[in-house]
Amino acid sequence: MKKKALSTRLMNALKYRFDRFGLERKGWKTDRKIVVFESDDWGSIRMADKEVFQNLIKAGIPVNKSHYCSNDSLASRQDMEMLFEVLLKFRDDKGNNPVITANTIVANPDFEKIRAARFGQYFYEPFTETLKKYPHCDFNVWREGMKEKLFFPQLHGREHLNVARWLRYLREGSPELLQVFENDMFALSLKASNDLQNSVLQAFNADDSAELAKQETILKEGFDLFFQIFGYPSESFIAPNYIWHPAHEKVLSSLGVKYLQGNYIQVVPGLNAGTKEMLHFCGERNTLGQLYLIRNCSFEPFSDTKHPWVKSCIKDISNAFALKKPAIISAHRVNFMGSINPDNRDNNLMQFEELLKQIIQKWPSVEFMNSAQLGGLMDEAIN
Repeated sequence: MKKKALSTRLMNALKYRFDRFGLERKGWKTDRKIVVFESDDWGSIRMADKEVFQNLIKAGIPVNKSHYCSNDSLASRQDMEMLFEVLLKFRDDKGNNPVITANTIVANPDFEKIRAARFGQYFYEPFTETLKKYPHCDFNVWREGMKEKLFFPQLHGREHLNVARWLRYLREGSPELLQVFENDMFALSLKASNDLQNSVLQAFNADDSAELAKQETILKEGFDLFFQIFGYPSESFIAPNYIWHPAHEKVLSSLGVKYLQGNYIQVVPGLNAGTKEMLHFCGERNTLGQLYLIRNCSFEPFSDTKHPWVKSCIKDISNAFALKKPAIISAHRVNFMGSINPDNRDNNLMQFEELLKQIIQKWPSVEFMNSAQLGGLMDEAIN
């Protein structure tokens, strides 16, 4: 069985390489050296604090097996200020600093109300209210980064949570999720669990058509809440875990979302029939006129501390520019978080600064943009 599983993984990897080879050569091309940093998960609860992390390990919940659970948390003022300090050190030849497209989860569960309802009903609160419960967090630093054009929030979802699946597990008495719940947390990944069979983090993985309809309402509420918090509509969207259904695109289009961030592969809920995959390329339009923005570079040092991330990301960028493509770099929030593990933030920021230094040196005509700016540029050029 192990040999068969290994063979399947190898075949899937080879297929992905083959598919990507063709997809990265299709679509919109430009001679401009454009760099975009797309960073997911801002606003969402992950690990509460270092003490909770240690207590969960003692309780037998293997949170230390997950890079996310070991490092990710709500962004502290210090985390954000240190990130902004790095960004302010660099400018492109048009005078623009590098900017983080901060894909934001705009709400978290209201644990007190859900507890009172005995998991029979779901309630949520804006993430700005969640931040007030953590003394080291401050929404004002978000505003400061936005004012300096270093930080550009876009919509990642209402929650990074499959609400129906999560409540079902809680009602069924999942020991791990119940213990995590008592610490005002929900984000237990499969790697950090002994008994979860399906992820509770796949916000838009619908098990049936009824759930799909509820998720469409969740999208609308997330979009409205985003506008209330930030004062402008989100022009782009990225689905948690790259899982979404074409029906979600219709809802987003009706709300004015023009650009869909993602990878070459979109995982589509099969509604009681597993999942399937759809392939996309950068600059592809769907039938609604929305453009796909495809991530073709990676800077994720949290996931493997031994990997030469600066070198590999520079190679990714070189490949993108050789193909006349913008370099759209995936760099999740967790890379810059230090409340749980300060070394994670400090070491990764050092690498991030070196990456920016090498980008400026290697491509003096580089242009830093956010995702909506890139989408607008492509929109004008593509018929």
